[in-house]
Order: sequence, then C-alpha cells, then structure tokens
Amino acid sequence: MLIMYNLESGGIACVDSVGKAIGLDLFEDLGAMKMKGNTSKGLMTAKYSKPAEIRSSNIQAGRALADAVRTSLGPKGMDKMIQDPKGDVIITNDGATILDKMRVVHPSAKMLVELSKAQDAEAGDGTTTVVVLAGSLLEAADKLLKKGIHPSIISESFQKAALNSVQILTSMAGKVDLSDRESLLKSANTSLNSKVVSQNASQLNSVNLHDIHVIKQLGGTVEDTELVDGLVLTQRAEGTTKKVEKAKIGLIQFQVSPPKTDMDNQVVVSDYAAMDRVLREERAYILNIVKQIKKAGCNVLLIQKSILRDALSDLAIHFFDKMKIMVVKDVEREDIDFICKTLGCRPIASLDHFTSESLVEASLVAEVQSGTSKSVRFTGIQNPGKTVSIVIRGSNKLMLEEAERSFHDALCVIRCLVKKRYIIAGGGAPETELFLKLKLRNRHARGELTAGINVRKGTITNILEENVVQPLLVSTSAISLAAETVRSILKIDDIVNAVRG
Repeated sequence: MLIMYNLESGGIACVDSVGKAIGLDLFEDLGAMKMKGNTSKGLMTAKYSKPAEIRSSNIQAGRALADAVRTSLGPKGMDKMIQDPKGDVIITNDGATILDKMRVVHPSAKMLVELSKAQDAEAGDGTTTVVVLAGSLLEAADKLLKKGIHPSIISESFQKAALNSVQILTSMAGKVDLSDRESLLKSANTSLNSKVVSQNASQLNSVNLHDIHVIKQLGGTVEDTELVDGLVLTQRAEGTTKKVEKAKIGLIQFQVSPPKTDMDNQVVVSDYAAMDRVLREERAYILNIVKQIKKAGCNVLLIQKSILRDALSDLAIHFFDKMKIMVVKDVEREDIDFICKTLGCRPIASLDHFTSESLVEASLVAEVQSGTSKSVRFTGIQNPGKTVSIVIRGSNKLMLEEAERSFHDALCVIRCLVKKRYIIAGGGAPETELFLKLKLRNRHARGELTAGINVRKGTITNILEENVVQPLLVSTSAISLAAETVRSILKIDDIVNAVRG
C-alpha cells in the first residue's frame, strides 16, 4: 500500500484500494492549497520547460518499470518467464531476480533496479514491494507536478510521510522472542506463501542463519526437500570406495598429484629410459603421500579444489582404492569454513602436519544417489558443530532455482527479525492503518488495527489470527528507501551524457 504526507494537515493520506495493493490517487484538490502562507500558483513551473520534460521522462520510466513487476506482488502474484541472450529461461516472481535480469536503459529506471538491490541487502524481502511503492509515489508526484506544486515541496512531503509512516508502523509492531520458534516460522511462511513453492512452506525448519548450507539437487520434487543435521557435499566420491563406516576424516589443502614446473621452465625427456625414470619418481612421490595419509589412520579424505594443478591424479586414485580410502576432491574454497565448523576440524596445508590428531570421526560417510544426482553425506559426526544442510530438490532446473530463491527470502526474513525483533500484521493491515481511508476504514476506526485482506479466502479477517505476519524491518525499509529514491528522481532536472575518460 502506498502512502503520502498531506501537506496541509500533516497526516497520512490513503488512495486506491488494498486489494489492488498498489495505486496512488492523492491530492485531488491541491490547486487551491496554501503552503506556508503562499498559494500554489506561486509554485507553478513552466509546462514545457526542459527540466519539466526531463522530470516527466524520469517519472514515466520509473512507473513503467514498476508496472512490469506489479503483477508479481503478493500470494496471488503471477510469475515472469525471463529468457536471457543465451536462450536460458528463468521462471520467477522474485522482484530482485526479475529486475536483475531485465535489460534496463533509462537512468531513472536503473535507480529503481538499484533500489530493489538496496532493499534486498537491507531486509532480504520486499524487493517487489519497494519498487511498486516507488512507482506509485512517482505517479502521485506526476499528478502534483501537473497541479503546479514545486518538486522540492513534494520531495519534503514524501520525506515527512516516510518518517511518520515508520513511526506508526513501529507503534503497531509486536516484539518477537527469537527463542519462540512458532513466531519465526509464521514470518518465514508468510514470505514463502508468495513463491512458486508456497505449498511446501511447511518443510522449513529454524536454525542459526550463519550455519545453513543450501545444496541444489536435480531430481524428485520440492516435497523431497530435506534438512540434514550434518554435512552434504555435492561432489562425488572418486574411485571405487563409496561407503566408509567409523570414518576418520581429513581435510587437506595440498594436492595429491605430481608437481608441475612453472611457466618459464620445461622438462625435456630425450629417451625411453628418462621417461621411465620420470614415471618411477612420480609413482614414488604419490605413493609416499598416500602411505603417510594411511599411516595417520585416515580413511576419508577431502581435498580442496586447486587452480594450479589437478587436486588428485589417476595414479593417486588407484593407490587410495587399494588402501580402502574414500576420496572427495575439488571441494570449493568457499565451502571450507562450513565444513570445518560442521566436522570440528581444521584444514591441513602440508603433508608434514597430517597426523592422527588432525582427523575427526563420523559413524558413516557414504555416497548417496538422489534421482539423477549423487552426493556424499556425513552422519553421526562425533563432535558436530551447530550446522545443518538444506537439500533442495526439484523436477527441473527452473523449479530448483526458484525454490532456492524462495528459501533464501525465507531465511532473510528470519535475519530481519534478528536485526529488528518486531513483527507487524501482513495482508495490507499496517498500510490500511496508515491512511484510514480505504474499504476497511470503519473497522480500523473501531480499533481493529489488525484487520486485513485475506487473499486466499477473499474476505476481511484478523490477519494476526491467520498467522500472516512479517518483520517490521521489511515494511519500514521499503517505505524509507522508496521515498528516498523518489526524492532523488524528483530533484533531477537534466541528464548529461559524460564523455569517456
């Protein structure tokens, strides 16, 4: 819902309908309004001046971008099919994703794209809301400009409206106890209800956000998504050893492959005897590494991915198979911290430091087949960290990517509650309370501050009783950022093309 500050009374005025969710029709009669002792006639701008044309162009571009994502807002929002230049297709109703993939040329439209990114960084949710809100504020500003109101007056009014709105929403909010699992789930489910995977919102569990690892696996359906108390790696086990009980696990950051010369040097092999010596030395080098790893008692080895040379040679795989050591190579660098936290281990940078004390234990490490995908799971970890892995499954790549985006938004909602521990009702209830002039105005005037529109039932109900709640930070951030962006657009009176440096 959109709000705007009433210049004369200092109140919040409401326009359009909550069901439409975005629309602004403010100040129908501002022609004769007096501001600070001056009539609006004194604020008239030239209709056809260059600044007015530039301002109108900026407003129209912003409104067009907002209209493009307007229909994807809310639990009954529609999805967008996006095709990139390579022909790849994405289906989503996530505002941040839609705007990120759009080819935007106009400078003011690009400002709304950045606005969505700012909302995503601040709150993690409400990326569509903030753009649609900004678009409607631009629409209202356009009407006011045509009535002769100076852009600076409109800009100041939007700022006052945003500050007042944040205060009102804060007064309506209820505090959340982070130990109250049910309250956190209600907020996360509200976010998921507007996504493609809304029917699977019940799969969500609550854990510390910093200790969540999301893995995508093709095959199965979203209903097969599971939360694993342990470690799941998307890499496959090398060789023939696919299952190890009573595992002793080592994580190394060095390679089990022959060393390579640098770019400025080369090895010249002149005859078969020299070739044979090279192969024997390579064999002895690899065998020595494998023996030391086996001597330490390791039977599951994780190897960090290397950009310098192969992390694991074929000869090394042969020796590891003979010694019944399970090997997982090419572990991504960004996953190392999570693995260490989960297993309670430290990465080993050199063979000299590979000892039995550096190993960690687990009851079972096994490669698991899930649909068309394989993964390696670690269960029964002896001293596990407080981490979990969410394995998201989908029947196709499009569903898988949208499910991941949906879970990301739900987790960001929980992060919002950590940053600002307050929630407000959803369903248009807080916006309705802001302006008190919509279809629900009578019920709100009687003090029913949580009365809102239940989109699924098509009726007006107590939104709190329906468990439709959202973090306060999502709404306040959207209002503040949208108002700030619109104010910036209104103050632009020319566009200058810079010369390349």
